Amino acid sequence: MPQAVELLAAKSSFDQPIARTIWAQKYQYRRNGRAVDQSVADTWQRVAAGLAQADPAKSRAQTSQTFRTAMEGFKLLPAGRILSGCGTARNVTLSNTFVMQTIEDSVEGIMETAKQAALTMKMGGGLGYDFSTIRPRGAYVSGLDCPAAGPVAAMAIFDAVCAMVVKGMGRGAMMATLRCDHPCIDEFVHAKSDPAKLRNFNMSVMVTDAFMAAVDADTMWDLTWDGQVVRRLRARDLWEMIMTRTYEAAEPGVLFIDRINTMNPLNYLEDIRATNSCAEQPLPPNGTSPLASINLARLVRHPFTAEAHLDLGELRRLTGVAVHMLDNAIDVSKYANDLQKVEAFSKRRIGVGVTAVADALIMLGVTYGSQEAADAVGQWMQIVQNAAYRASAELARTRGPFLAYDAARHQQHPMIARLDPDVRQLIMRHGLRNGALTSIAPTGTISMFAGNVSSGIEPVFSRFYTRTITNANGTKRTERVEDYAYWLFRHQFGANANLPDTFVTAMDLDPAAHIRMQAAAQYWVDGGISKTVNCPEEISFDAFKDVYHSAFDAGCKGCTTFRPNATTGSILAVP
Repeated sequence: MPQAVELLAAKSSFDQPIARTIWAQKYQYRRNGRAVDQSVADTWQRVAAGLAQADPAKSRAQTSQTFRTAMEGFKLLPAGRILSGCGTARNVTLSNTFVMQTIEDSVEGIMETAKQAALTMKMGGGLGYDFSTIRPRGAYVSGLDCPAAGPVAAMAIFDAVCAMVVKGMGRGAMMATLRCDHPCIDEFVHAKSDPAKLRNFNMSVMVTDAFMAAVDADTMWDLTWDGQVVRRLRARDLWEMIMTRTYEAAEPGVLFIDRINTMNPLNYLEDIRATNSCAEQPLPPNGTSPLASINLARLVRHPFTAEAHLDLGELRRLTGVAVHMLDNAIDVSKYANDLQKVEAFSKRRIGVGVTAVADALIMLGVTYGSQEAADAVGQWMQIVQNAAYRASAELARTRGPFLAYDAARHQQHPMIARLDPDVRQLIMRHGLRNGALTSIAPTGTISMFAGNVSSGIEPVFSRFYTRTITNANGTKRTERVEDYAYWLFRHQFGANANLPDTFVTAMDLDPAAHIRMQAAAQYWVDGGISKTVNCPEEISFDAFKDVYHSAFDAGCKGCTTFRPNATTGSILAVP
């Protein structure tokens, strides 16, 4: 690779106008309308110094330098709440991910949860809720001598609260879940049929192993409340209902809730019933987690050449820095209530992940969705998982393990058994500082900030598109936004050079390719993965209807799809 292009790929200034726009709108610290961060280097320094405050005073300067150099060049990207809030005077959380308290089945319980949700959203958190604890619509409420309104009606309250709190801040971010055996499951599946309702919610059905077995066996399925069967229906009819609605309007998604709990290293301490708004973090009631992503595109050496390779040593190093960074974030963050703080401090859950997977593959000459690509992603995530657990054990040696740590029970979990022998030995000696360590977030905004690298584990959506930007004075402008790998290739080989066949986009792939990539990563991720199976509008229902079952068979913890439709429209307008 020519030296000039190598330097271009590694520099810390903004590669495209969209990156500067995102920084100015989202991450540049301004106080009383005046810019404190004069450059992105100031942002790195502010965040690094703020996170280092959790270290002993004598090591803070060195820790701050380590954090700053890891972020420089957009190599290690803390999630948006950290970038925008750390080192500022704002009363905000440094975590993007929350699941709210268990909703008690009463007016008081619903409204108290709504209050806590508002306080959490006010501080910047995205939320998940399990509505399965609310009695079904029509059930008798003795204290009021009237029929219950049901969980979908309760969701409307939370949707309104979100719309109020985030007004002027953009669309809210919430996840609603309901168990597949709740009597209102069919109403839940169709709850967003009206495009004007519940727009601040993503929705996922919690699907159990027993339900999947009933679908396969074509048996009847019981919908129950309070231990009693309310009604029965054919399991395949409910499954067909879910798939039909998903085909028509991209929701609901599914969460394979038994697998989520079985593969949770903290399952001896908690029962998970929901995820955060984008599903990368299954969390217990009051659960929360700070996030950071390693930008794989910046780790490719000699891109688009026969010598192209991913710097695995740098991947290990950045993972270790990310663990230290996020463990510190738990301590310096603010929390909306004491229950969230206790949950965070007792288990110290974090989410180290990756972004720019698709761009990295393109730069290496590997086709996204192929078995070769899946093998590569599996290898990378195995490295991340082992490096994260190694770093957490090293932190436990100096800081102590997380408060709720049970060595015997934690170490026998299958996720621990998969780790390299030397990492397991380190855990046996020192324990773990963090109860769970890895997840893969959607990283949409921070990926644009990093030069519009491909988001998370997703394929490239489009090589380029036109984006409408709203200026501070309310006027609008348009700008061309190019995928980072596409931008870099054109700078290296010229605007008229023929693109390699590896430049595939989301709509070039069949659903099996998406699932293959998600499953390869999930084996080495102890949290969740935010991943959407993008499908062309013209895909037939017969070709689409087995997507969720394929994800279940492949070992995924959940699945969502997107097909352009009349309810939600398209994601982006592209050429």
